[in-house]
Formats: sequence, C-alpha cells, structure tokens
Amino acid sequence: MSSPSEDKPVNFSVNTAIERDRELLNTARAKGRLPFFGALVRLSGPGWLQSAITLGGGTLSNSLYLAVLTGFTFLWLQPVAMAVGIVMLSAISYVTLSTGERPLRMINRHINPVLGWSWLFASMLANLVWSMPQFGLALASLTKMLFPEVLGQTGAFGSHGRLVAALCILVLNILFLTLYSSGGKGMKIFETIIKCMVGLTVLCFFGVVVVITKDGLADWREYMSGFVPRVSMMFKPGPKLAPYLAEVPEQFRTFWTGKILSDQRDFIIAAFATAVGINMTIMFPYSMLRKGWDRDFRGLAIFDLSTGLFIPFLIATSCVVIAASTQLHAKAQAGLVTPFDESGERIVVDTSLLKSYDGLLGERIRWESEQKGAALPEETQVPALVADLDVSEKTMAAMLARRDAPQLAASLEPLTGSLVARYIFGLGILGMGISAATMLMVINSLCFCELLNRPAKGWPQFVGGAMTSISLFVMLAWDGALMAAATPTSVFCMTLLPLAYLTFFMLMNQKKVLKDAMPRGGKRVLWNTLMSIALFCAFFGSLWGIYGKIGGTWTLVVLAVFTVLVLAGHFYRKKYAPVEEE
Repeated sequence: MSSPSEDKPVNFSVNTAIERDRELLNTARAKGRLPFFGALVRLSGPGWLQSAITLGGGTLSNSLYLAVLTGFTFLWLQPVAMAVGIVMLSAISYVTLSTGERPLRMINRHINPVLGWSWLFASMLANLVWSMPQFGLALASLTKMLFPEVLGQTGAFGSHGRLVAALCILVLNILFLTLYSSGGKGMKIFETIIKCMVGLTVLCFFGVVVVITKDGLADWREYMSGFVPRVSMMFKPGPKLAPYLAEVPEQFRTFWTGKILSDQRDFIIAAFATAVGINMTIMFPYSMLRKGWDRDFRGLAIFDLSTGLFIPFLIATSCVVIAASTQLHAKAQAGLVTPFDESGERIVVDTSLLKSYDGLLGERIRWESEQKGAALPEETQVPALVADLDVSEKTMAAMLARRDAPQLAASLEPLTGSLVARYIFGLGILGMGISAATMLMVINSLCFCELLNRPAKGWPQFVGGAMTSISLFVMLAWDGALMAAATPTSVFCMTLLPLAYLTFFMLMNQKKVLKDAMPRGGKRVLWNTLMSIALFCAFFGSLWGIYGKIGGTWTLVVLAVFTVLVLAGHFYRKKYAPVEEE
C-alpha cells in the first residue's frame, strides 16, 4: 500500500522560464530550419550533462586499456554502445516527457516495485563505485602530470601531496554541486561550465591525433577499418599480439592467451558499460523534469542526446583509442624487461606499472604450479622466480601491464612536446575526472531525494551528493594504477544495466501509462525493434560478465533469485495497485 509520503506531490521543476523556452522553440520552428536549429542548441543541456558523466575516468581508462590490448580492432565498439544507449535514453525521455511523472513512482505503480527500487538502489551503488575511477583520474592528473613538483611523492608536500590534491578536488566538486542545487541561474552556470569542460576534453584528445597525423604515424585506412564491426575478434587475441604469443614456450602459451582473452572480455564489457551506465538512466529523466520540460520538448531531448552526448563521445573515445593504439599497442613498456636504456642509464618506472608487471609474472608462476598439482607455499618469494622466466614471457607481461594516463602522455611527448603531452593532455584528463565526479554527485543527490520522496533541493540534495566523496578517500588508499579501478567498477555496473533497459522497454508498451502518446503502427514497430536490440546487448554483456567472474552455476543462482524477487513484486503490485491508483 502507498504511504502518506508517497501520495504527497513533489515538484521537481525549478525553472520558472519554461513558457519562455516553449515560445522560443515554437517561434524558431515557424521561422525555418536554421533558426530552429539555433534554438535547439541554445536550450540543450541534459544531453551535455550526460556527456560529462560518460566522458570520465571509466571511458578514458577502458578506451586506453582496450586500445593497448587490441589496437584499432574495437574502434566500432563504443560508438555502437553509445547508439544503443541513446535508443534507450530516447525511450526514457519519451515516456517521462509524455507523462510528466517521476519515473520511479511510475515504475513502482505500473510495472514492478522490485524493478523500480532495484533501479534506484543500483544507480546509487553505481554512483559510489564509479566515483572511484573519476577521482583516481583527477588525482593522477594533478599529482603525476600537471603538478608533480608540488603534489607528487617527491614534491613540496611530500607524502601529503595526494591528500592536498584530493581536498582541492573535493572543494571544486562541492562548489559545482552547490551551483546545480541552487537552480535557476546557478544551474545555467553549472551547465555552461560542464559544456566548456566537455569541449576542452574533446579538443585536447583531438589535438593529440592531429599531431600524430602530422608526424606521419597515422594510417587512416587502418583507423577506418576499426569502425567495421568484427564480432569474432571478441573471442581471439589481437592480430598484432599473435607473433609475440608464438614466441612464448608452447606449454605456457595457454596461460597468456587466456589472460589476454579474460582482460579483453573485461575491457569490452567495461567499455560498453561506460558508454551509457545505469546511473545515466536516472539522471536524464530527472534533469529534464527539473528543467520543467514536457511533451513539447521531446524533439529537443532527442536532439540534445544526439549532439551533446553522441558527438563528443565519438570524437573523444576514437581519439584516445587511436593515440593509445599508435603508441602502446603490442609494445613492451620501457624499463620493465630491460631496466636500462641504450646509454646505460636506469629507466625510471612508475611504481603502479611495476606492480602490475610483477603481478602478471607472479600470476603465471602460480598458474604453472597449479598445473603441476601443487600450489606455491605462502612464503615463496615470487620475484626471485621471475628472473628465470623466458624473455618472451617478460615481454608479454610488459605489453599487458596496466598503463596509466601518464604513460600515454610520456609516449606522446617525443611527438607532441611536453606542453601538449603533459599539460594539455593532463588538463583534458583533469576535466574528464572532475566533470564526471561532479555529475555523479548530482545524480546521487537526485537519487537520495527520490528515495526520501523530497524535492531536489536543500539538505537532502546536498547530503545525497556529498555521499560520493567517500570514494575519493578510498582512492587515496589505492596503491595500484589509479585508472585501473575503472575496469572492475565498469564490469560490476554493466551487470546492473539490464534493470533499467527492461523497465523502460515495458513502460514504452504500457497503454495505460502513455495513453494518447502511445506509439502506433510503424513507429511502435521501430521503437520495439531498436529497444529489443538494446535490451539484447545489455543482457548479453551482463551475463557474459557475470559468467566470466563467478561461473555458470552461480550465474543461474543469481538469475533465479532475482526472478523470484521480481515475481513477488509483480504479485504485490497486482494486489495493491487498485488501492494506489484510486
């Protein structure tokens, strides 16, 4: 049964100028295409906020790692994932703007309360978990690229440098959250800042590719071939790694092939998950309601997604993949296999990179022991055994070691110079991390207010947003590659994405929800076809990720438990729906 607080109306619209915006759209539409296009650009906003979320630490790190492992093979993956996500976000916007209802209450009343509350709690959990790579990215940019002399381990603040950097990031995020929470002019200023940060990020990565092209390293025929989907490559190592695998002793080739395919699966799932995450399915409808949009703004919403989300994402991710593939794919990281350069000087290697390299070789040694039926004793010194490994295996480990953004910047420095590689690239990365972390704060604030059934303002919004700061202090204790936190995070969030897709697929086919706005005829067939493709991709990625982590038996157990809960929610809704809808 509904509680008194659930019956209480909550006004999410704080934009008192909505009628002025409606008049602007209608007047511009009457004047022709060019004025109408200008009005759409002027009024766009929620799509750019989505872009700020997706162009964060998860997208950068997964683009980087996927490129390091597979080269240009999967340039097609992230644009396809984004197109699939935009289909579902368009459906979400259509339902929300056609009904004017808050999605959570609509789902609970018309679909299933288990799906509704699972959607909300999964989004809040995703916000907390996904904030870690964003903060990690911003920390890496400040301490290792922009201000290493001040905030680095050997900088002016010494071991406290990362804490100082973290506090600076926290202050910025709280400031941006306050702007958004204030509504009106504050929200306009916030959206303008976000647009500028997204634009800066895209320009930085585009500039790097321009320099690579100018220096003759670009093979655009090879780049373009990467946009042609080759699904079979999801289950085999990249072609440029094949010669190096062939050099590995035959009895150990199985381990390295399995390691490559396992990492490749995680990076593919993570790259798909970071295109449109489950928390973005919360942000988009509520940000539109907060602006006061209704069914007259449905076309603007789709335009907003196409320009403010797809285009920046396509350019940024493609440029990262091209830069990383050109410089790092099938190339052993310097200083790992041979610690000295040609002049005999020792090569300085980042601690996190060395840890990843040693971890891979240690994993290979343990695998060999398990194959022989005897696990290594706990007291065994694995580093001492690494020296005896074949150089071909060390080379494989040096190719697969988890790079951070500074390693990509360092590899670009001979081409771009230190100004572009260290500062321009570093600034783009900082913009990515801070804008995405801020947006996750904003999403969590909206989730928390919806959880309490309170208006999105005041202390509930501030407390909800500040919750994600916990992830910043978790990252202070992280001693691996800071960007590496993004991959397990993204795989986890991918398992939650089908919740949102299934829920809104069902809403788009509920006549009692959409009433006269229900798509009919060919439009309904088109919507359902596109949403079915999106739903299939989400479930495939989710099940592939779960199966790879916990195996087939536990995957079936998880599905069975969730199915039972959904059925229980269905019977609960059927029993109490008449009471709620009176």
